[in-house]
Amino acid sequence: MISIPHLRFSMCLLLTLHISAICSGQDLTFRPLFNGDNLDGWVNVNTAEDTWKVKDGLLICSGLPIGVMRTARQYENFIMEIEWRHMEAGGNSGVFVWSEGTQFKDDPLTKAIEVQMLELQYAPLHQVTDDYVHGELFPTMGMTAIPDNPRGIRSKSLEKRCKGAGEWNKYVVVCVDGVVKLSVNGKFVNGLRESERKRGYICLEAEGAEIHFRNIRIMELPDGITSAQQTAPLVD
Repeated sequence: MISIPHLRFSMCLLLTLHISAICSGQDLTFRPLFNGDNLDGWVNVNTAEDTWKVKDGLLICSGLPIGVMRTARQYENFIMEIEWRHMEAGGNSGVFVWSEGTQFKDDPLTKAIEVQMLELQYAPLHQVTDDYVHGELFPTMGMTAIPDNPRGIRSKSLEKRCKGAGEWNKYVVVCVDGVVKLSVNGKFVNGLRESERKRGYICLEAEGAEIHFRNIRIMELPDGITSAQQTAPLVD
């Protein structure tokens, strides 16, 4: 289960950052990461030209080829809201935070913390454990972090809250000073801490299935004390 001290620590940290931002005059407001009209602010890393498109205010990902699209700049401490829906049973995708913003060696995906987005039929279709669900948090490509609800290096959601294919889901992802907390459709259900990286790019994932995104927005919080080793390299 989620450790109460870790949950209290995260909430106290957010409150402290909020007070700090007010005192420093920082504007704590959400702004769009996806404007609903085009892909301004995003960079196609290693997928096809038609993998990502905008239609009727939605960001549509075909899922193929497998790879990522990243933000044009890095982020450190922030709250991100993102709505998503899979369009086929068993679909797999996700969003990466504190990413290097490039593919990792020969793997089409990226070194980061992944916030997984699975359609409800993924487990039975792939004959994996029933508690393998949406909302898993885990470091990828050798990155390290400590899971709140361990399944190996992964942290599993404590409650199944997502809706099935064709229905919209909302994630709220809180990333502060190496801590990640995830709310699924109105309730916090997962977390991890002591991420090796605390600043990097945000990436959306194409992983073989069509997925739609909308209402992607971010509230940037004050920076912390983050070393060069805790910051992803800048991508030219």
